Parts: sequence; C-alpha cells; structure tokens
Amino acid sequence: MLSKSGLLVCLASPSGGGKTTIIWQLLTDHEDFRFSVSCTTRAPRKDERYGVDYYYLSADEFHERITAGDLVEYETVHEDMYGTLKAPIDSAFENNQVLLLDIDVKGAQNLKKKYGDECVTIFIQPPSIEVLKKRLIDRGTETESSFEKRVDRIEMEMDTGKQFDFQVINDSIEDAISEVENIIENKRSEIMEEVKNGA
Repeated sequence: MLSKSGLLVCLASPSGGGKTTIIWQLLTDHEDFRFSVSCTTRAPRKDERYGVDYYYLSADEFHERITAGDLVEYETVHEDMYGTLKAPIDSAFENNQVLLLDIDVKGAQNLKKKYGDECVTIFIQPPSIEVLKKRLIDRGTETESSFEKRVDRIEMEMDTGKQFDFQVINDSIEDAISEVENIIENKRSEIMEEVKNGA
C-alpha cells in the first residue's frame, strides 16, 4: 500500500548514453527533484566532486558500508564497485520528493524489485552503437583499455534495458529530457492519485 508520493527514478544507459546530462538538467529545472549520490571505488574523473557526483571510497570503506547496512544495492561494474545509499531513498519518501538515480542496469533492476511501483526504471538508449562509441571517444575520459571494457558491456546493457519500464532514445538531448520529464510527471500523478484514494 502506498502511503507516500515520493518516487525513485532510475536512469540507466551504456556509458556515453546521456543519462547524466539528462539528470543534471532535470535537477536544474525542478526544485523538488533530488539526486542520489552513489558510492564507488573508482577514481574521480576530471571535474567530478566528492559528495556531488559520487562518494569516492576505498575498497575497505565500501565494504564497511555494506557491513553497516548503509547500501540498498551494490554491483561491480568495469572492475569497480558502485552502491546506492539507503538514507537518500528514505528521505525522498518521507518528504514526497522525486529522487533521481544515475545507476547501472542491474542496480536499477534490483531497486525495482525492492520498491515496486514506487520506483520507475528508464533506459536511455543511444540512436546507434556507432553514435555511442563516438560519444565515448569525443568526451576524452577513456583510456584504450577502459573504452574496450565499456564497449564490451553495451550488448548486455542494451538487452537488459529492454526489460525497463520505459525506453527513451537519446537522438536529441532536448527531446530525451522532455520525454523523461513526461514519464516522471505521469508516474507521479498516478502515485498521488493512488495515495489520495487510499490504494
């Protein structure tokens, strides 16, 4: 039974799919949207900030978080660990907020299983694999090794993304942002209506 009108929104895509750009634009445009800062053992990229983009932890610190029960889910991606903190999720439900999660496909599925209708999964799909590879190269953050690792995951990510609640093709970033906004607002209206009717 839904007692709150908070909503978890899991956005996932292959690396370079555009989910991070979409999330930050949504946060700019909506005062009541919040971002779930994940934990990771990977090193920060240029211009990334601790506590804003990720909580950058050592492997030991990450495992301490697991032991303490601070994480609702965690996965190993590209040999680094990523995890979702429980506290921001609890806060979003308590304050009836939309919580945006920049998350891998398996993490999104785990949260969907745990939170059901209070979680919506949106897969941001590139217009083609070739476009995706070009985006990865153009952003200039990948070594040859990390580029190959990310490309190797694309088929699995694209296949898993078909199981998400929604698929949004990011051919135009403006159109993709608008489509995600509509999905969130429609889903939020459904939840609020269910809460109102005591469903």
